[in-house]
Formats: sequence, C-alpha cells, structure tokens
Amino acid sequence: MTRVAVGCSDYPSLEARIANYSEAGEIRFTTRFRPKRADELIGGKLHFIVKHTLVARVEILRFDDRSDGRVDIVCVATLERVHPQPKRAHQGWRYLTEADAPKGIDDASGIGELPPELYRELAELSLI
Repeated sequence: MTRVAVGCSDYPSLEARIANYSEAGEIRFTTRFRPKRADELIGGKLHFIVKHTLVARVEILRFDDRSDGRVDIVCVATLERVHPQPKRAHQGWRYLTEADAPKGIDDASGIGELPPELYRELAELSLI
C-alpha cells in the first residue's frame, strides 16, 4: 500500500516524523475508511511517497477502529529505506502488487545514504 508523506521534504524529515510520533515501537496513521483489502495487508508494507518517489516503508501490524468512526493503520515504528522508485502523488492509499513494490536497501552497501534524486539518476544510467 502507498501513502503520500505530506509535509515531508526528504527521507530524514520522514524519519524524524516517525520517531516523533511513535509510541511503544508502534506508529498510527489515521484514515477515514478501512481499506477493502485490510485483512490481506496485515504483515505487508506501507510505502511512503516523498516528492513523487517511493523512499521508505513500514510494516503494517493491524487496523484499529476508533470511537470517532475513523480507522488507525498501526505499523511498526521502524522505517526501512527502499530503492527510490518514481510514483505519482495521490489522495488516500493505493495498493502495490509485490512485483511493483520496491526492494529494500542493504545498508552495508552505502547506497541507502544517497539522496533519492541522485539514486534515480544513477539507476537510469545503469550504474547501480
């Protein structure tokens, strides 16, 4: 599933937001409606779009109903970088097939430290 990280200008600002709002190793994202495919999303990933690029993901733990009629998407508060992948911004959420989901970045390689724009340019040149 994808979600736009509104107000985040880059990966570090998204990482800071996740750290700021996490409680007991979990973070909640509120939405108005429960996704129709909620049961199959548990254990899957919620991917974040920053500046028209998928940059990170968190694992979805569960969906909790709130007293005001909204739904909390409860996720692990550990952000995982992914290979930056172009993705248009949208409202609400969109589903990703496993084939379309970006792969995680191995931190030992140092590639995860590259800015998304630079990573995208190097990938287009087939250098990484």
